[in-house]
Amino acid sequence: MTRVAVCAPHFVRIPGLREELLAAHPDARFNEEGKESLKGDELIAFLRGCDRAICGLERIDDALLDAVPELRLVSKIGVGLDTLDLAEMARRGILLGWTPGINKRSVAELTLAYAISALRRVSVVNSEVRAGTWRRQIGNTLSGKTVGIVGCGHIGKELVALLAPFGCRILVHDIRDYPEFYRAHGITTVALAVLLAESDVVTLHLPLTPASRHMIGAAELAAMKTGSVLINTARGGIVDETALKAALASGRPAAAAFDVFALEPWPDRELLALPNMLATTHIGASTREAVLDMCRAAIHNLDRGRLPGPDWIPDWRDR
Repeated sequence: MTRVAVCAPHFVRIPGLREELLAAHPDARFNEEGKESLKGDELIAFLRGCDRAICGLERIDDALLDAVPELRLVSKIGVGLDTLDLAEMARRGILLGWTPGINKRSVAELTLAYAISALRRVSVVNSEVRAGTWRRQIGNTLSGKTVGIVGCGHIGKELVALLAPFGCRILVHDIRDYPEFYRAHGITTVALAVLLAESDVVTLHLPLTPASRHMIGAAELAAMKTGSVLINTARGGIVDETALKAALASGRPAAAAFDVFALEPWPDRELLALPNMLATTHIGASTREAVLDMCRAAIHNLDRGRLPGPDWIPDWRDR
């Protein structure tokens, strides 16, 4: 009989989810303490005796798979795969349950909120009001601006749809080509250097891989347009956060809005304290609607896993 270990805490927090899973898998084991991420020996002990697992932030690597050889399928909540050793899973014949794009609307809406907030200097004004200063700040509208999207997959495409009423010029840089989509939406594809130099808003929507780590470093930040905004709702580490602190202090980019960091919580309080730095706690998919969709997809994928491979996951061996 299939035994499922449910690492993700949502199933003990959201009414009804546990019952939905138990209806299909009555012997499921739950993370009763509601910890956000199980690690090390605690994770090994929790997974032992189970051949399937629903995971959120848990790291599934070679050492873990050695310790739990009975594990045959990992169903991932959310879309980020950087915590999974996909090549090792494929080598061992371990299936992946994954629904790309499942939280695209939630992340795209947050990105749009960040763009408007940063352009209107909402974070700066809020900090001043809290400190006792009452003055009007002059910001910029999003309408008519140039938006550069780095990575135009599920979330990038969803953002394009949300931007339609604003009449923005949209530039895209991606390793994959979507010519029909680009033509339909009047999108121009450009090199990264061109996108950085011409965009009023640069927003990142790509996975973290060795190729994308620190893709945006000191040189790229310095090349950004004066007065521009950098948004990262993708993965921490794509931007060199140390270089970002120096760049924000110098005013280029003029502002940043980040939901993700290389370490979470991010330890550098100086960066987080900058008035032109808007930071949140990885809440891109944290809407009731998105969480329910992700959890239900994870239940569904317990019986529909596939071997990880390049026909399904771009750059999968780099993860």
